Amino acid sequence: MLSMTFFGFPDIPTPLEISRKKPPYAISPELRAYLRAYDREAALPVAYADLLQFTGSFPLLDRTGKDTLWQTVFYEPQTLRELSAGLTEVYALLKTAGDLSFTEHLIADRIDYCEFGNSKPFRVRIVNQLNDNYDYFYVKQADASRLFGLELEHLLSPNSLTYLVSGDTLIEEHIVGIPGDDFIKQHLNQPQLNQVRIAKEFVKFNERCFVRLLGDMRAYNYVIAVTPDFEDEQYRVRAIDFDQQSYEGRRAMYLPQFFKDNAAVVAMCARHITPATLRQYQTEERALMARRAHAERDRLRDLLAAMRHHALAPPEKVAQLKAELNRYHHTTAFDRCDSMGDVVRQNLWLMLGPK
Repeated sequence: MLSMTFFGFPDIPTPLEISRKKPPYAISPELRAYLRAYDREAALPVAYADLLQFTGSFPLLDRTGKDTLWQTVFYEPQTLRELSAGLTEVYALLKTAGDLSFTEHLIADRIDYCEFGNSKPFRVRIVNQLNDNYDYFYVKQADASRLFGLELEHLLSPNSLTYLVSGDTLIEEHIVGIPGDDFIKQHLNQPQLNQVRIAKEFVKFNERCFVRLLGDMRAYNYVIAVTPDFEDEQYRVRAIDFDQQSYEGRRAMYLPQFFKDNAAVVAMCARHITPATLRQYQTEERALMARRAHAERDRLRDLLAAMRHHALAPPEKVAQLKAELNRYHHTTAFDRCDSMGDVVRQNLWLMLGPK
């Protein structure tokens, strides 16, 4: 595998192994109060448990006939009618702040279920019957790790996120983009691709993940958003999975560069970006994150206060990450951390605070 020292980090001698049975963490009273204070909580007409009433399913295949690992589920007719009405109302809450005047021509025409992953999500397709345009949103089991991850993404990245929580149900908007694994296989070597720009964006994405300790950014857990520009194309790498927010003990888990399925992108970065330019892009991204943190300092303070008192990982993982970050930052500051929330707060301070 290509040496990763190009990114300013030493090589990782052993393969990365993601915890495949990460336990769900219930929403604490402090986190619930935060969600309520910042308009993330809403009374929803449909709960996650309601969607579990399906009576059967069949595999959902992509355009080439490949299994997508999603199952399209079906329900009894009366149950489906009730769910469709409730889900279009949920869509209105997500998109138009609950204005139901737009829902009369909307219908939930397909519901998919994925039993893999921690949140076991349902994906709902909403169709506009006037023009057949469609959109998606997700219904998931609310997990505190994911909620903290969503909020940190919203506050510190260039990407605003819309989601709602009701009890143990989480509603998320669909994040548009080409899945990273598909992009690497089908687009990375196309002649029209501006490899320098995509390399720059991957460097910045790598930096964002490490600063806020978002783990498991294997290629299928992020997307590439492509925007045509007047002379070329612009790219943005966006995380779509936040279940592994500050859970793992190994520092390398928070660096997308170390995952095997990102090796082709890392090799492209090494071809097109010099070490000096690399440091420039990393510094640029940290400066942008610091500005966002300052602009949202009150909200970020409230989020971290809730996070610091929330159990988000086993004690042994917290201890391991503290030790590895102490070595990386050449400090003993992480010794004072009692929780993963404390670790995130300290890492943000060291990487985004005044120099």
